[in-house]
Amino acid sequence: MLERGVVEGRVSEDLMRETLKTKEIWINMGPQHPSTHGVLRLVLALEGERIVDTEVVIGYLHRGMEKLAESLTYPQFLPYTDRLDYISSNAMNFGYVLAMEKLMGIEVPERAQYIRVMMAELTRISSHLVWLATHALDIGAMTVFLYCFRDREAILDLFEMVCGARLTTTYFRIGGVANDLPEGFIEQAREFCKVFPKKAKDYDDLILKNRMWLSRTVNVAKISAEDGLNLGLSGPSIRGSGVYWDIRKDEPYSNYDKLDWEIAVESGCDVYARYLVRLKEMRESCKIVSQCLDILEKTNGPVMGKVPKVIRPPEGEVYASVEAPKGELGFYIVSDGSPKPYRLKIRAPSFANLISLPVMIKGHLVADVIAAIGSIDVVLGEVDR
Repeated sequence: MLERGVVEGRVSEDLMRETLKTKEIWINMGPQHPSTHGVLRLVLALEGERIVDTEVVIGYLHRGMEKLAESLTYPQFLPYTDRLDYISSNAMNFGYVLAMEKLMGIEVPERAQYIRVMMAELTRISSHLVWLATHALDIGAMTVFLYCFRDREAILDLFEMVCGARLTTTYFRIGGVANDLPEGFIEQAREFCKVFPKKAKDYDDLILKNRMWLSRTVNVAKISAEDGLNLGLSGPSIRGSGVYWDIRKDEPYSNYDKLDWEIAVESGCDVYARYLVRLKEMRESCKIVSQCLDILEKTNGPVMGKVPKVIRPPEGEVYASVEAPKGELGFYIVSDGSPKPYRLKIRAPSFANLISLPVMIKGHLVADVIAAIGSIDVVLGEVDR
């Protein structure tokens, strides 16, 4: 007598399908995985190598900064903002001081405005260089990593000239900046702006049409403009899906509306498109820095506005945002009239952008998760703030 599913010594197709059917398994990726760019844990549901579901687990680096702010005076909290996205400390400072100035009605001098814009754009280039270096290394391109860190050193040297610090600068102040530009800074910054476009071409030559790079990035981790907007995606991640949205243009602050530059946008919606956006952004930031240097060289003036010795904002609430390298960075502050904030909430771009990851990687292979995380460019310091 033949067994079920066996016909004349041959296994039936139904039994074969049932036998070979892949069961869904759950695996952990992180929180110690180097390619999660910090203590991020992903729980992946797999059918074979295909991802069917993802749970993003955060909280391993919990810092409690928003609660800490309630026990600190407004100026005392400023250095804490550096530690949010520590790769982009000037941008973090910018968002906080902008919210405070809006709350208190403080007018910032023109020279300080241009210095801020220049420092913010140098920070954008520096941040994108770290992103490209680590993203390329994740995918397997070692040379790009070395080139990017070499070129980033020139920016860190400029930061050190201005404020003595290279990473967590705390250079911005409520009402302006800590001090004017030192002697020799403009010349050194000009030299950087002169050579950087050639450096950017080196990155393109290495990976723009590299077969390995294209196979790991084109049509990988796609997200539509509609899905991205619904999930609160911002910065280069949403502009890689064809959305013309940049706070520097759409809700201008400081003197961005007085400068000539373009929003970097791509319509590919994939990892490759987000890479192209950041490469374009670095070139546009270089143009902005050059224009600021031209203006600062020809003008003089104070770098601090009129600010009371004890900062005690009036009762009220305020929200202000800036276009940080990773997306929209916002500070919501509630004042009760005392020298310390009653409540402080941070809209961190890495945290908001991370929500889109399960949508991006569904249906892809496990190896594609690495490329997807890199293309979002998260820093866990501002996720677990």
